[in-house]
Amino acid sequence: MARSEVLTLALFGLMLPLVLGSSLLIFNDGDVSWHIAAGQWMLDHRALPQADPFSFTHAGGKWVTFEWLSQLIYGSAHRLAGFAGVAAVVTLALVALHLIVVHEARRWVGPWGIAATVLLLDLTLIPMMLARPHLLAWPLLALWLAILLRARQADRAPPLLAAFLLLPWANLHGSWALGIVIAAFVALDHCLARRWHWPLVKAWLLFGILASLNPLLTPNGLDGFLHPLTVSKLETLPLIVEWRPSDPGRTPWFFAALAITAAIALWRGVRLRPVMALLLVLLLAMALHQMRHQAMVAIAAALILPPALSRGERGALTISRGLIAAGVAGLVALLAFRAITPLEPAENGAHPRTALAAIPPDLRGQPVLNGYSFGGPLIRAGVPVYIDGRSDMYGDAFMRDYQRIVDGNAAALERAVRRYDIAWTMLPPRYDKLVANLDRDPAWRRVYADSVAIIHRRAD
Repeated sequence: MARSEVLTLALFGLMLPLVLGSSLLIFNDGDVSWHIAAGQWMLDHRALPQADPFSFTHAGGKWVTFEWLSQLIYGSAHRLAGFAGVAAVVTLALVALHLIVVHEARRWVGPWGIAATVLLLDLTLIPMMLARPHLLAWPLLALWLAILLRARQADRAPPLLAAFLLLPWANLHGSWALGIVIAAFVALDHCLARRWHWPLVKAWLLFGILASLNPLLTPNGLDGFLHPLTVSKLETLPLIVEWRPSDPGRTPWFFAALAITAAIALWRGVRLRPVMALLLVLLLAMALHQMRHQAMVAIAAALILPPALSRGERGALTISRGLIAAGVAGLVALLAFRAITPLEPAENGAHPRTALAAIPPDLRGQPVLNGYSFGGPLIRAGVPVYIDGRSDMYGDAFMRDYQRIVDGNAAALERAVRRYDIAWTMLPPRYDKLVANLDRDPAWRRVYADSVAIIHRRAD
């Protein structure tokens, strides 16, 4: 193995994801906290919650914990080593993703091609590198696609054992459904090329059926299997930023990576079969329609495009056992160092520590109208919430009503106050209309404010 390849593998497969996994940016989302809290609830109760234990607006209502395994992993890591433990989990997932991408790209392109592939991938992924379930699914998506593409290149169907990769994936995150779609495209591409050779078609069908049955084998059964469809049908998804269409103003680096990739494809000349080109177009359309899918098209492109841009497959990669052992030992040591080195998220809307400490003790157990991003931190602090990131659980009607409240609709606020006997509010300053209404209303009194959160209580 050449020295340049060792350096490339170490830099882009290990060191870069280790740095990214240690960034405080991975905690910049309020949902991080409620995922941790959910995992710790499971640890404490040794069961999966069937009903909502965290809100007072949906208390006891049905909650499909379709990401239970991710939450259990994050909750366990936080209990063992705080946020440093969570960062270690994120780092391990990012290392796995990068090693898969580097290893597969190395078969087709040299060090500069690997560097371009990884940097363009990370340019898209960094805004979405959050300690949430979707990140733990990224390496599974990469491994899944790598297995499918290798089988296609070897002119055979994937091994049946690979179909069971959908089992952990379906317990980690709802994106497993996209894995089925990707497999269907790769199978179609292969069967068309072989003119529907029946033994090959039969092998792909068997693989597809087995893979599709795996997501049924979760604690949530049919509810978990159908949940991705349930979420996609919500009418209020555009109220959530990550479900909105991609635009250059909000995610400029995605469009920059897209433009650079297109330029490289034009310069090198891309040889992409029609079905695989259609798959990338479909994934790109999904990403443009909803920015949360940007990661999916980036990971898929990082595995599909290097062979299409290559002049041919390079020699086999040979790594000595000693080098593998040294790499594993080094990775374990670095992950252990990450886990034991204290790490505290920055004070912001996802972690309003000062505001949480300032909540008057007599209000902590009373109903609160909270900002959407504050739901997770309040849950982790043991405060029952009005709303949090589980929009699929709350439903369209509740989400629409909440948006009317946030937009400053006094009648909607009054209805919520009467229905739930709301005693206080904890809101971000960006809810300026609602905050201004509370400031003017003599029935409410501001008791705390900083750049992150504003707290009001109902006047006695």
